[in-house]
Amino acid sequence: MKTLILNRADLDSLASMELAVSAVERAFAFFARGEAVMPAKVYLPIEDQDGDFRAMPSRLGGVAGLKWVNVHRQNPKQHGLPTVMGVFVLNDAASAFPVAIMDGTLLTALRTGAAGGVASKYLATSSPSTIGFIGCGAQAYTLHEAHRVVYGDFDTLATDRHVDTATRFADSVGGRVVSLAEAARADIVCTATPSERPLIERAWLREGTHINAMGADAPGKRELPSDLLQNAAVYIDDPHQAVASGEINVPISKGEFSLEQIAGTLGEVVAGTLPRPSPSTTTVFDSTGLAIQDLALAEAVCEEAKRRGIGDEIDLVGVDLDRSRA
Repeated sequence: MKTLILNRADLDSLASMELAVSAVERAFAFFARGEAVMPAKVYLPIEDQDGDFRAMPSRLGGVAGLKWVNVHRQNPKQHGLPTVMGVFVLNDAASAFPVAIMDGTLLTALRTGAAGGVASKYLATSSPSTIGFIGCGAQAYTLHEAHRVVYGDFDTLATDRHVDTATRFADSVGGRVVSLAEAARADIVCTATPSERPLIERAWLREGTHINAMGADAPGKRELPSDLLQNAAVYIDDPHQAVASGEINVPISKGEFSLEQIAGTLGEVVAGTLPRPSPSTTTVFDSTGLAIQDLALAEAVCEEAKRRGIGDEIDLVGVDLDRSRA
C-alpha cells in the first residue's frame, strides 16, 4: 500500500472550482444532519512571529483527515512566502492508512471561496446583477470564481484600502474599481479583509442584500457593525468557531449580539431543515471555515487524481517494506 503525494502543481490541475463548490455544498449538508465528526479547531499561537498554526481534524463517511495550516501575516515581507500555507493528510477511516498527503494551501483558498458561493446560492434571494468585493487579496479571486460557478455573469465591483490591489483584481476578473459605499450597495457583498473594526455602514445596504463575511478568522477580528448584525438574519457555519473567532465574536464579547439571535447554520438551510430567507431579508453568512469542507474537497481531489493518474505514490509508513521482511 502506498500513499499518494499531490503537490501544488497537481492541485492546480485537479481542483477545479466546480469540484470545490460541489464538495463544500455536500459537506455543509452532512454536517447539519450530524453525519460528520469535527472536533474544535486547535490554535497554536506564534506571537513572536505575528502568526499562528491551526490543526483541523474531521471525519466524513469512510475518510478522516487533518489540515495543518498557518497564518503568518509578515511572511510576504519578511520571508517572501505566502501568508497562508497548509498541508492536508487524508486517511482511510477504517484502517487509518494515510491515503494521501497534499498541498493544503490551494485547498484552503478553494474551499473558502466555495463556501461563499454556496452561502450566496442558499441565502441570497435572486441571481445578482452586481457583487461587491471588499478586500481584493488572494481570497477575493476564489470568491469571485465560486460565484461565477453558481451564477454565471454579473457586474463585479471591487474596493480595497490599497487602490492598486483593487485595480489588479478588477482588471483580472473584468470588473471595475468603486468606492467602499458603492461596493456595499451591491446585491451580494463579499468581505475578505483582516480588519478589526467595522468597514461598512448598515445605511449603505440595499434591502435584501446578502453579505458573505469571510475575513474574521481569529478573536478580535470583525468587518461588520453590530447594528447591521442585529437587523439581519445571521447564519453561521459552526457555533463554537463563530463565537470564538467569527464575525460575531467581538459583538458577543461586547454584549451587542448573542448566539440566540442567529437565524441558524448555513448547513441547515442547505440540508433543507431550515427554510430559505424571504426576499426582503438582509442576510449575513459568518464564515469561519470548517475542517469537513477541506476533507470533502481533499477526498474529491484524491479520487480525481487516481482516475487521471496524477501524483506520486510512496511507501510513506513502511507497510510494503514490513511485508517484504515478513
